[in-house]
Amino acid sequence: MKRYRDFNTYLREQFGERVQRISLDAGLGCPNRDGTVSTGGCIFCDGRGSGTGAFTKERLPISGQIEKAERFIRKRYHARKFIAYFQSFSNTYAPAFHLKQLYDEALSHPDMVGLSIGTRPDCVDREILEMIGAYRKDYLVWMEFGLQSAHDQTLQTINRGHSVACFERTVHMSHDFGLNVCAHVILGLPGENRSMMLDTARFITALPVQGVKIHSLYVIRGTPLAERYRKEEFRCLERDEYANLVVDFLELLPPDTVIQRLTGDPGKSDLLAPDWAVYKMENLKCIQDTLERRKTWQGRLHPKSISGV
Repeated sequence: MKRYRDFNTYLREQFGERVQRISLDAGLGCPNRDGTVSTGGCIFCDGRGSGTGAFTKERLPISGQIEKAERFIRKRYHARKFIAYFQSFSNTYAPAFHLKQLYDEALSHPDMVGLSIGTRPDCVDREILEMIGAYRKDYLVWMEFGLQSAHDQTLQTINRGHSVACFERTVHMSHDFGLNVCAHVILGLPGENRSMMLDTARFITALPVQGVKIHSLYVIRGTPLAERYRKEEFRCLERDEYANLVVDFLELLPPDTVIQRLTGDPGKSDLLAPDWAVYKMENLKCIQDTLERRKTWQGRLHPKSISGV
């Protein structure tokens, strides 16, 4: 039995069966790369925008990407329902009418039941959120915003290009349109200690955030972070160290927050460090074992859990 509210269980509660995400690359860019905000991008981000690279490499349209992924997913997971997950780069970084065409194309698939949009908090406005909010009538909709840290100093260090206040405003604006919000967090960022990382958990709990994705800082070859790693400007967390930090983080979150991810999934050939980051199942088991060893669970230290409210 898991001691946190995982995403698969949440989806089964919503739909009564397994639902699988299909990762999509819409060919959109990022203001932190094209000069609008910066030209360097976040120091940890690879050339695929932390996504599949399907549009850039194969020039596949959204419908083609879904068709290709669907065959594999049906065979491996026996899933019959899917969520269109716009993952690569910033998936609200275009005019609303163009975004709607992309989302409509994905949702035209007869077995698509949800829409999940990964983006930056500085890449949305009320017009875009209102357009996305209209899909709630027929689909499960999630907005996924990169926060990474609740400390502006850290965001500057990783060249994030937006402030913590920007994230907070965007979460509240998304809430105004009834949208589910998932916050992306990285543990082990340069210059951060345990206290700072747990401050990020406390910051999230004070906002209308319904989900969290967490992963450790890992170093991808060819990124600015890789150069800093080679210069020994920071160190990566060890697996046990990371597992304990995740458990500390989970204890502070509300018990009903949906945990969409607890570990990253880097490609082995792309990874510079740490070596353990590629072993997803072993990492998840280490986190589960740590929860059990410490006899704790998600929300144990959250104020509502303590007060019994």
